Amino acid sequence: MLEDRTTAPPTAPTATPATPESPATTDASAPGSETPWPTAYPSGYAVVDVETTGLSRDDRIISAAVYRLDARGEVEDHWYTLVNPQRDPGPVWIHGLTSDKLADAPLFADIAEEFATRLADRVLVAHNAVFDWSMIAREYARAERTAPVRQRLCTIALSKELGLPLPNHKLESLAAHFGVVQRHAHHALDDARVLAEAFRPSLRAAASGGVRLPLLECRPLTEWSDGARIGRQGGRSPGSGAPSASPSYAGYSSYQPGSWRPSRKRPACPFPNPGRWEDGKPLKQGMRVAFSGDTSVDRELLEDRAFEAGLHIATSVSRLTSLLVTNDPDSGTSKTTKARAYGTPVIDEAAFGQLLQDVAPADAPARTRSER
Repeated sequence: MLEDRTTAPPTAPTATPATPESPATTDASAPGSETPWPTAYPSGYAVVDVETTGLSRDDRIISAAVYRLDARGEVEDHWYTLVNPQRDPGPVWIHGLTSDKLADAPLFADIAEEFATRLADRVLVAHNAVFDWSMIAREYARAERTAPVRQRLCTIALSKELGLPLPNHKLESLAAHFGVVQRHAHHALDDARVLAEAFRPSLRAAASGGVRLPLLECRPLTEWSDGARIGRQGGRSPGSGAPSASPSYAGYSSYQPGSWRPSRKRPACPFPNPGRWEDGKPLKQGMRVAFSGDTSVDRELLEDRAFEAGLHIATSVSRLTSLLVTNDPDSGTSKTTKARAYGTPVIDEAAFGQLLQDVAPADAPARTRSER
């Protein structure tokens, strides 16, 4: 179990233990072991959990916690703060944070700099990381700032890479697998502690097994107006949606969902279809990729990233489909059934994310509109 040895910040003689009602705190722990370590692994991690007013694109962060870990997953310190969302706090029966408790909390803009120091130069680690990252990115955009995060790691994706025998992908299941005791579910600090404790043995198992970590790029928003996304730094930006780890939030939002992007029809892929993907080879521009079932990354955003890499997004599976991406190949959906019948290759989202990092160019030059 991680130690909770509280250390004082430089400007104060002591630090107050973190509770749902207290301001930010820190702690530190023992150094890591001397076991050989993959040189390609990141040099540090920020294990993050945020509680929010809901799950829609217009919802706000009401508390945040960060456990900073070194390269081997050992705790360096932790930090926790409440955040005044300047609106209804949402499902109080889940997170326990009432308007009265949040009334004197700092605004996100007030804690943005301190939060940034906790995230800087580290890989953001979260359970269903696309949700936590999307909420953080939107808060920074509202504050006209940029979160210093360039990569994220989802512990759901990592557990799949490790082949952990979990009954589902809830945080409580991951914690139970590693014998971690949850003390206060849906409290950001305790959820971050639980995840940090579960991440450390996961990281060590990946290192000892030579597993490539399922790192994904984070591209922050560059502009924001309440209720709608204005612009972003090219590539993909995570969207929102109810994470499988928090079904109690489903359907809750005191605001109508905003529009994350303007509605638009994706243009046709300009590259010819090179055929099916083969295991052990890279994806190639023009390949027809279909998706089935739930994904950790918002589906439309995942499709955007594939399209930007030069792939054709297929809405159904046929004999021409190059690849089917699904996290549940045994679901029996029409797409998975057809994929089996046609012999279409099937991979999960984590493997697809790795392949997207190095897509081979098309065999032939892109066709013009008149040629299509």
